[in-house]
Amino acid sequence: MKMEIREVGVELEMKEEDRVKVKMENKEEDGWLRVVVEIFLIADLTTLRKCFRGRKVVRTEQSKLREKFLSIYGENCQNLDRNAFGPDSDFLRQFLYFFNAENIDDFLILVQICRLLQQFVQESGDVVQLFAAEDYLSRCALVNYRVKQFVYTCIRAVHHNRYYLKDQLLLTLKESNTSAIPLLEVLVLLIDPKLPWSCKIVSSLSKNSAFSLLREIILTGKKCFRGRKVVRTEQSKLREKFLSIYGENCQNLDRNAFGPDSDFLRQFLYFFNAENIDDFLILVQICRLLQQFVQESGDVVQLFAAEDYLSRCALVNYRVKQFVYTCIRAVHHNRYYLKDQLLLTLKESNTSAIPLLEVLVLLIDPKLPWSCKIVSSLSKNSAFSLLREIILTGKDNAENCIYSEKGSSLERVLTVVTCHIGQKPCICSPTDPVYSFSSQILSIPFLWHVFPNLKQVFAKQGLGQHYVHQMATWLPNLMNSLPNDISDELPTYACLLGNILETGGIALSRPDCSFDMAVDLASVTTFLLESYPSPTRSDGRENSKIADDEMTGEDEVMEVVLDGKLNQQISNAIDTRFLLQLTTILFRDFSSANGSDREPEDKEVAAVGAVCGFLHVIFNTLPLEKIMTVLAYRTELVPILWNFMKRCHENKKWSSLSERLSYLSGDAPGWLLPLSVFCPVYKHMLMIVDNEEYYEQEKPLSLKDIKSLITLLRQALWQLLWVNHTTSANSVKSGPVSTAVKKQFEAIQQRVSIVVSELLSQLQDWNNRRQFTSPSDFHADGVNDYFISQAVIENTRANEILKQAPFLIPFTSRAKIFTSQLAAARQRQGSQAVFTRNRFKIRRNHILEDAYNQMSQLSEDDLRGLIRVAFVNEFGVEEAGIDGGGIFKDFMENITRAAFDVQYGLFKETADHLLYPNPGSGMIHEQHLQFFHFLGTLLAKAMFEGILVDLPFATFFLSKLKQKHNYLNDLPSLDPELYRHLIFLKHYEGDISELELYFVIVNNEYGEQTEEELLPGGKNIRVTNENVITFIHLVANHRLNFQIRQQSSHFLRGFQQLIQKDWIDMFNEHELQLLISGSLDSLDVDDLRQHTNYAGGYHSEHYVIEMFWEVLKGFSLENKKNFLKFVTGCSRGPLLGFRYLEPLFCIQRAGGNASEEALDRLPTSATCMNLLKLPPYKSKEQLETKLLYAINADAGFDLS
Repeated sequence: MKMEIREVGVELEMKEEDRVKVKMENKEEDGWLRVVVEIFLIADLTTLRKCFRGRKVVRTEQSKLREKFLSIYGENCQNLDRNAFGPDSDFLRQFLYFFNAENIDDFLILVQICRLLQQFVQESGDVVQLFAAEDYLSRCALVNYRVKQFVYTCIRAVHHNRYYLKDQLLLTLKESNTSAIPLLEVLVLLIDPKLPWSCKIVSSLSKNSAFSLLREIILTGKKCFRGRKVVRTEQSKLREKFLSIYGENCQNLDRNAFGPDSDFLRQFLYFFNAENIDDFLILVQICRLLQQFVQESGDVVQLFAAEDYLSRCALVNYRVKQFVYTCIRAVHHNRYYLKDQLLLTLKESNTSAIPLLEVLVLLIDPKLPWSCKIVSSLSKNSAFSLLREIILTGKDNAENCIYSEKGSSLERVLTVVTCHIGQKPCICSPTDPVYSFSSQILSIPFLWHVFPNLKQVFAKQGLGQHYVHQMATWLPNLMNSLPNDISDELPTYACLLGNILETGGIALSRPDCSFDMAVDLASVTTFLLESYPSPTRSDGRENSKIADDEMTGEDEVMEVVLDGKLNQQISNAIDTRFLLQLTTILFRDFSSANGSDREPEDKEVAAVGAVCGFLHVIFNTLPLEKIMTVLAYRTELVPILWNFMKRCHENKKWSSLSERLSYLSGDAPGWLLPLSVFCPVYKHMLMIVDNEEYYEQEKPLSLKDIKSLITLLRQALWQLLWVNHTTSANSVKSGPVSTAVKKQFEAIQQRVSIVVSELLSQLQDWNNRRQFTSPSDFHADGVNDYFISQAVIENTRANEILKQAPFLIPFTSRAKIFTSQLAAARQRQGSQAVFTRNRFKIRRNHILEDAYNQMSQLSEDDLRGLIRVAFVNEFGVEEAGIDGGGIFKDFMENITRAAFDVQYGLFKETADHLLYPNPGSGMIHEQHLQFFHFLGTLLAKAMFEGILVDLPFATFFLSKLKQKHNYLNDLPSLDPELYRHLIFLKHYEGDISELELYFVIVNNEYGEQTEEELLPGGKNIRVTNENVITFIHLVANHRLNFQIRQQSSHFLRGFQQLIQKDWIDMFNEHELQLLISGSLDSLDVDDLRQHTNYAGGYHSEHYVIEMFWEVLKGFSLENKKNFLKFVTGCSRGPLLGFRYLEPLFCIQRAGGNASEEALDRLPTSATCMNLLKLPPYKSKEQLETKLLYAINADAGFDLS
């Protein structure tokens, strides 16, 4: 037989012959381990030594587990969620293993766990599901065991601390802010007879002597209750004695009563009861008399200490502390009765509240020797939480109060407390964050609106630096220190944020504002802003792909709508001045022109981290336009951030900035946060930078730096989108992180990937305007055949990259994907409509009208299907030839040439002969918008069929096909002269208002001039140096977007009938032109020769073939295009080369023999087969003459 003793996981085995029974207890009196050994036969000392060693091992393990537990769940269990109580979690097992009732920290953790448990049950209403998930029956053994252990632990904890808790044991649920009530209420919750484990719990409690523990708890509470009754009797007797001595109105009181040898204050403070109105009125009278005595003598210290403060300071300090706290308690308890008096001034001293508040001002004066002692005592005794409730009660009446320069008495109380803590030297003991002035008072909604004088003192005396630094030291647990929310619209953190920001701007403007103050301010506000709800997208933000992920499932939350005034307070505080001052202070020691190649020092890292953390969160919470303009044009943010990132990149050592956001860890890439700020600001800057600044002056970054920037952006984007996509969760802080935190980290990754994509796309546009780096610099190194094969499959990661960052993939690869998409679409259409064909007769001299009348009637499905054309010549005779595709190609080339001809009036040309919609088209064609819809369809049909057409469009119009907005730097392609005028205005150093310009623009179409306002009332708004940038933007927007918006919109609708938006979104405007027209370079004869077949006796080395290629190579570009049209029906070759010509070009021998009659024939073609029928000419000259005649004969398809 073996006997077993279990002590917190340690098992001792004792042999039967030892027959030793060991009982171990912790002696409460002296804390030593008391071992009581009952020896039945012989005590085995070896067994005892093993037991001691086992307990030592267990304590070590408990200590390690406690540290691990706190690192995971937080010191206040702030990381705890409802899943922690489930059967699959180790939370309860770990806690119950290391819990020690003697350890006050463990006890407080248990109290917090009980509070959270009550909260989770209240939210779900099902305690069984909380502990057992969805399957109690199969997990009942484990669940019952854990609940039994937890219940018994709560009882043991209350029992061990019963003397400390004696005043709380008989309180009710209303006093849940105490320590005992949460534990006792959890017992009520878990022993409910309706629960399936109820009998098991009660039985276990009985076996473990829990009822004896409960008995001792009850007796302790009962003793306390009896003690209170005795105290009340004594207080009543003392009150009677007090009144008999000093009078009911203290009329017998003199100044000596406050001295150290008098029992007056001791007696009064002993019997005073804030609930007793008579006691309260006595206190008011005492305060009046105290003020009178001080006013007479002018020395409050002498009043309380007589002539010897130093020797009596302990007693004096104690009495003053008690008296001050009593005054605060009295006002707090009667705050609703006094609510109309709380914000009155000293002039209304005949009220009840003012004497008490003025005595507080008198006794907390920072000049007094006990000042630090008083303020420390107030903090420890939760006095600031009482003051908070007093202020909240009185502030609703603030509008009815008359403003005074000295402020209300309550404001004066806060001022002396504030001034004391901020003054040096200060010997106040460290403050518990929960009960601190910062948490309790600074989080009151609109504090500065109620107490404007306090705001000035707080800001101008530099006190904000003390409190902001104090809160910075509490990060990341600041949220746990804040009081409960007043309402959903006024959450405490947001009220604190608004108050800090409102005075933060004043603090930053002080000449003595330090670097550390700016860092602390940025850190605290960043932390609070992380919880700030994002605004709706109707706030005037830039057109961006960035959008907040919708939360679904159990993380779905109701939309948070903050109070309008609170939103306004926060947004108004982060104004131009605030941003300029913050960035100036943080960056004043760092130059954008720093030529050092060394990695950044700690101070620079702190500055960049503080700025980027702050700006990152406000980018996602506040309207962007105002913020971006300030950061882009009035700070050195872009060059300084680039200088920092460049040195980190070159040294291949990125500093961790993870502490700047609560949901990042040290594993997060060091470039993640800087890029989240740099990219949108630089992108905004590039919208107004002109060509001279960018290319010639190289502002704000040199072209060399931009090349390095492209490399950095490309590598970072590839890392985010491809390399790290599957391992992104590793960068989230360790431990059981909530889904919301994971979503936040994923959101910043997505946000950064989008802003990097947008900036790279913009830099590619600048490179297309004037090349300063190789186009291949935008291509990712990791793009291979496997990636391309995945990119064509919907919903793959490669496909998502293709949509978001197509420039990472070479153009040829994207063009192949595009052609495969078109081929698949044509194949789908062909399989659905095998027998449907539309055959049109088109008169060559009325090609546009006939095509419009017939094709406009077709449905989208018909447009995607085969269309066959028969041409009718000028004599009304149908031309020879059967349309196998070649005639349709010829038709498409001719109709596009006619429809887009500027003579027709629908399109105009730029100075570079590039096409764009005619703003005055409505003056020429009544149905001009219908025609634009048709032309969009026509262009889309050409692209859908893979037919290249000679239509050189202006870049700003091609942007419309991608539904992009055009900006100032697109204007030179439309109106170079207007662009020069606007740039002149932008750089004009004089007074622009003297130029007599207004916010109007003159339209001049076909000799008819009209004046149009750029803004409502624009004809009365003069252009000045302050609004000239807005004027320039509006003029460019009018010319590039507004004037042609209707024409572009109808064209786009027609275009998108056949070409999906996502098909062309993977191309920039320059590449889109290549898809439409192919390369502008000369026809590649060598490529055509390499992909040519031969028939009828010809082969690649035949002398006629050799002559043919020599002749073709010598043709002019125009003749080469005519030749290509002669043999294929289209004057332009396939986009990706002649290997993609279907079918391949073929040269067939014509005439059979070399007779004179055969050699006199002209070459003929079959365009549907891409076939050239070439007679065997004897000489090179004859071949050239005949071929030139044939391709330039303009004989329709009569030579086919």
